[in-house]
Amino acid sequence: MADKMSTHQAEEDARNEAILIYLNGQIVPKAKAVVSVYDSGFMLGDGVWEGLRLYNGRWAFLDEHIDRLFEAAKAIDLDIGLDRDGVINALLDTQTANGMTTDAHARLMVTRGVKTRPFQHPSLSRQGPTVTIIMEHSRPNLPRPIRLATVPHLRGLPMTQDPKLNSHSKLNCILACIAAEKAGADEALMLDVNGFVNTTNACNFFIVRKGAVWTSTGDYCMNGITRQKVIDLCRADGIPVYERNYSLVDTYGADEAFLTGTFGAQTPVSEIDGRVIGTGEMGPMTSHIRTLYKALIDREGAT
Repeated sequence: MADKMSTHQAEEDARNEAILIYLNGQIVPKAKAVVSVYDSGFMLGDGVWEGLRLYNGRWAFLDEHIDRLFEAAKAIDLDIGLDRDGVINALLDTQTANGMTTDAHARLMVTRGVKTRPFQHPSLSRQGPTVTIIMEHSRPNLPRPIRLATVPHLRGLPMTQDPKLNSHSKLNCILACIAAEKAGADEALMLDVNGFVNTTNACNFFIVRKGAVWTSTGDYCMNGITRQKVIDLCRADGIPVYERNYSLVDTYGADEAFLTGTFGAQTPVSEIDGRVIGTGEMGPMTSHIRTLYKALIDREGAT
């Protein structure tokens, strides 16, 4: 595909060649931000992470992101080695070191750390966690709406790998994205274990039908912070919004579809499995929700 895209496509920014990265208490140049080949994250995908977005000097919904990070770390029995204030201070110190004020994205990652031998057992990770913050100048650059393709890869059951867990083990989603690209789309639309429409490989998914906004039940998708903000905004604005089971048939007949995520906020979808959704452009409901979300970000920044 000549115009291949992703939901995380950003403008090129030369400043990112000289960014500074937080690594285990130090802020170092990009070229020196390296971890051991014995690190649990590199070796096994054993870790958790958060993506955060900087708007007008403030990290959007910071408390919710830090809550989710610590909840995920507790779920996998990982001691981050810092308390909440320590993590927030590391984020702010990295922001200050890079002179960033807005349109920046941070990926905050914590792994179980360096292993003594190259095997799976967590007891072999004895040197404490690896904590990293990659922070980039980042302005979304999506010249057209996203095209999706349904793939056979599912968001699984909680007893396999709970899809609410923002873990480093993303292979299932990567394989889904590869399958979608092979089908000529940008990203993958994933179903749940019951065959209902669930999420994409990278973002939460919404449709609009007859003036109402639908999204999945939330049982099998990432507990997205932007997802919840959109649900809350719709309720506050009097827009009918439903967390429900719905099928591909419902999806193909939707008036609009859009994705939510920390990076792109609300990203319109033009096509699913070769079916044009609505007009194939951003619809009026998606545009209205974008306006509501921007106003929320502005209010957050004013407090």
